[in-house]
Amino acid sequence: MKTQLGRITILVTDCDDAYEFYEKNLGCKKFFDLIDENGRRYLHVGFDTDIAAGIWLCEAETEEQKCRIGDQTGGKPAFVLYTDSFVEFYGNLLSNGTKIKREPATVNDYQVLHFVDLYGNEIVVAESSK
Repeated sequence: MKTQLGRITILVTDCDDAYEFYEKNLGCKKFFDLIDENGRRYLHVGFDTDIAAGIWLCEAETEEQKCRIGDQTGGKPAFVLYTDSFVEFYGNLLSNGTKIKREPATVNDYQVLHFVDLYGNEIVVAESSK
């Protein structure tokens, strides 16, 4: 049996604004973008088109969903990204004015920092020194 991650879901108020942030700061590309017959948009973005795993940017529809935008994980990080160029990634975040939640630190042979997306979702980026 083979199992793989397809996508994580991030609630947003506007898919286009969210995509602009994720493209500019994380280098995401659109994998799939569709509006169904009910007007719901399905925007799946990711990092490498050879790998299906990515982020599903979903516009919140209900009041409950709208209340959860930016806090889907109760204050914990929404996800962790691994990079092979921590300094370049960090520099890109800074040049884009992205809010850094925890400045870079070395933890167990990893360079790590925490930042937030335009809705306040915390994201961790790490690079192994090995």
